[in-house]
Amino acid sequence: MNKLIGNFIQPEARVLDLGCGDGSLLAFLRKNNQVRGLGLEIDHQKIQDCLQKDVNVVDQDIDSGLSNFQDQSFDAVIMSQSIQALRKPEVALEEITRIGKEAIISIPNFANWRCRLQLILGGTMPVSSALPHDWYSTPNIHLCSLKDFERLCVAHGAEILERRLLSFDGQEQTFMKAAPNLLTEIALYRVKARN
Repeated sequence: MNKLIGNFIQPEARVLDLGCGDGSLLAFLRKNNQVRGLGLEIDHQKIQDCLQKDVNVVDQDIDSGLSNFQDQSFDAVIMSQSIQALRKPEVALEEITRIGKEAIISIPNFANWRCRLQLILGGTMPVSSALPHDWYSTPNIHLCSLKDFERLCVAHGAEILERRLLSFDGQEQTFMKAAPNLLTEIALYRVKARN
């Protein structure tokens, strides 16, 4: 998925990666797009991993707010598969579209046919490649579908510029366009604040 996200990022862009994990994406973007990047992360081991990769990282909880960043202070703000793990994803969406000229957000699709089938036939909360945790240990607080996320964007002033439909391994699959909410495992969105 790093390459797909990299295609959305202009060379030498200022990039903020929220929930940057071990810094792999920012390291990739620095090498391939020559970005000036900053990551936010709260897991101390992942912060150490970032530092070992020479990735600039700040220990900051996104749920505590992003008021320390000025409007439009980044060319792109990335939130890769972490918006659903926040207490207030609607506030995060408003903040990232305020901070960045554009935002790149990926979400696991809880409405994927595999998840639906597991819930209907198995009677248990879905566990899949895109949603790999049991219900009691998942970091995901707000599971959503593509339709849910797109409604959130409309309700909170975010314009969807582009949407990519992906399998759990980050590959684009043309057949998913036939029924995106049913067939897509992960969606990648490029959004901005509505003018």
